[in-house]
Amino acid sequence: MTIQVFGHKSPDTDSTGSPIIWAWYLNEVKGIAAEPKLLGEPNTEAAFMLTRWGFEKPAIIADVADGAEVVIVDTNNPAELPANINGADVRAIIDHHKLVGGLETKGPIDITVRPLACTATIMIDLMGEDAAKMPEAIKGAALTCILSDTLEFRSPTTTDHDKAVAEKLAADLGIAIPDYAAEMFAAKSDVSAFSDAELLRMDSKEYEVEGTKFRVSVLETTAPATVLDRKDSLVESMKTVADEDGVDQVLLFVIDILNEEATLLVPNDLVKGVAEKSFGATVAGDTVVLPGIMSRKKQIIPNLKV
Repeated sequence: MTIQVFGHKSPDTDSTGSPIIWAWYLNEVKGIAAEPKLLGEPNTEAAFMLTRWGFEKPAIIADVADGAEVVIVDTNNPAELPANINGADVRAIIDHHKLVGGLETKGPIDITVRPLACTATIMIDLMGEDAAKMPEAIKGAALTCILSDTLEFRSPTTTDHDKAVAEKLAADLGIAIPDYAAEMFAAKSDVSAFSDAELLRMDSKEYEVEGTKFRVSVLETTAPATVLDRKDSLVESMKTVADEDGVDQVLLFVIDILNEEATLLVPNDLVKGVAEKSFGATVAGDTVVLPGIMSRKKQIIPNLKV
């Protein structure tokens, strides 16, 4: 049976690249048949990575069959995984997020959860000396994942180890990190082809705070004005997305990569209260700028209050 390797729904660069990296490792180094999969369309930066390094887009799957052998990467949250994930045969989890609970396995499995910025960094560590066997395309995917998750080392999730691994990969590839990161972020910032609903779901996670269910969306960009110019229509779409997804409110944080700040859209008193209680902000209009806020995992989710 071929192992399916996948990350979370609304796949970002790490959840697109890491399945490719680990499937390569299982196939080429361990001799275990494996295929990368996606749980949705990759975002524009992830699509850039696939094209830049010559990968075919992995097949998108809606669910997994009973007994299907799978490896989960870049998440351990059942809400971000196929509905039948507990019916599958989960063989391993490789992640860098907090433990959520709720996953069931058929037996003991390998679980690696480390406080690093990127799943790809963990994978290279797990490979050990075999990491030297990675072809250029796999190294390129790993570099892209790390630079994406660290926002070129600007994110507070960045560790010295993530940076060292990225710098080694870039040196092997003969790539200047600032130039390559600029290409990546330009691709990430081009969201013109997406509807408002698609933008709100593109990089989002569901999270509950004191009985209030949120879809916490982030858009990382070097051109925040292109998103904020759509503010009114995005706010209207929030209502539809919330109803369709069974949440109380969509929170949209537009992350300005270069200025290292986030702008939160404030459509109502609920979100105004969230901004004030969670970030100590003073809200005077329908947006509020949150200086230094760059990471959903480390700065947004842990601080949410209603």
